[in-house]
Amino acid sequence: MEKEKLPLPSKAQQKWQDLEMGMFIHFGMNTFRAQEWGDGTDDPSHFHPTQLDCKQWARTAKQAGFSYCVLTAKHHDGFCLWPTKTTSYSVASSPWKNGDGDVVREFVEACKEEGLGYGLYLSPWDRNAPCYSDEEAYNDFYAAQLTELTTQYGQLVELWFDGAGSEGRRYDWQRIMAIVNEQQPDAMVFNMGAPTVRWAGNEDGVAPYPCWNAAEQAKVSMFTKDMTAWLPETSSWVPAECNAPIRKLRWFWRPNDEDTLRTADELMDMYYRSVGHGAQLMLNIAPDDRGLMPQADCDVVFGFSQKRKDVFHNMVGETSGQGPVHEVVFEQPQEVNHFILQEDISFGERIRAYKLEALIATGDWELLVEGSAVGHKKIDRIPTVRSTHFRLTVLDSLETPQIQTFKLYG
Repeated sequence: MEKEKLPLPSKAQQKWQDLEMGMFIHFGMNTFRAQEWGDGTDDPSHFHPTQLDCKQWARTAKQAGFSYCVLTAKHHDGFCLWPTKTTSYSVASSPWKNGDGDVVREFVEACKEEGLGYGLYLSPWDRNAPCYSDEEAYNDFYAAQLTELTTQYGQLVELWFDGAGSEGRRYDWQRIMAIVNEQQPDAMVFNMGAPTVRWAGNEDGVAPYPCWNAAEQAKVSMFTKDMTAWLPETSSWVPAECNAPIRKLRWFWRPNDEDTLRTADELMDMYYRSVGHGAQLMLNIAPDDRGLMPQADCDVVFGFSQKRKDVFHNMVGETSGQGPVHEVVFEQPQEVNHFILQEDISFGERIRAYKLEALIATGDWELLVEGSAVGHKKIDRIPTVRSTHFRLTVLDSLETPQIQTFKLYG
């Protein structure tokens, strides 16, 4: 019988998965119109942030422990945050900086200054473009916008293609991917065309468990049960990304809306069920109509950062290596309540089942956790256990397990 061939990540995918958390930033015409989806008819004069400070955005992301940011360069309303040559519906027609501003440029420079990666969201659906109803003409229009964004702003971490509003619509994904592959070959592509990243399937910031890296399709959007039709050349290694807004059901800022803010505890639970399930977390914080991230939102995300530090500041033991059994042994009993388990995914996702145990006073091994998928990272929480011996046993694997790390925290 021929041995099953394991999917393997590219080096760019491995690098992206190591980033673990990105900050989504929804900002645009909707910010000034108290809406989620504009219809493309709002006058550009409405876009007028008085204190726009992308450096504040980037500082917030950095201080809260995020590794990169993704900005909505164009949402469904078609309003562009850069002075594109493709349409007058952009910041160039707004009163902000007398039409001479470029939010994308300021965002990119701020991320660079903080040492953050940066990516861009370019909605395929465009409710302003007159040519949208003409498939061929719009393909030219969209390709021109994508070319501007992929050639004028340096190395992108991710390109976000949102399926919302495009249910049943055909785009020239061969052409789109040719532009990406030529101009930004190391950028992750989200969920459409020939993606290197897939959607987890909800806007709650959580990945179902087990969440395997290998996939052949994913849902198009929240508004359909249809699955994506990925191009044939799509890799079989397509890790999941979990997106969620910090204000429930609000991707864009709304005034007097603080009661929708998630708590730091809710974000911590989201972290366990996204990053802790081997997926990526993309948490949205929306700047307000001044162009600043609201203090209330910043306070919550800083509280979330502190909770992660509180939980993972005390690593009491660690091991790594090949094979199915790995033990961490202490001279004196240690209290443990969290485990972090990671495979070396350069060899693929080999583990299919595992268990964690502790040696108890009777001399027996007590079962603490049973699991299946590990991949990039699995975080297991348990009631505090005190022992001198802790053991990881891989119960089923496709090839020899490659344990990058087995960490214990108390």
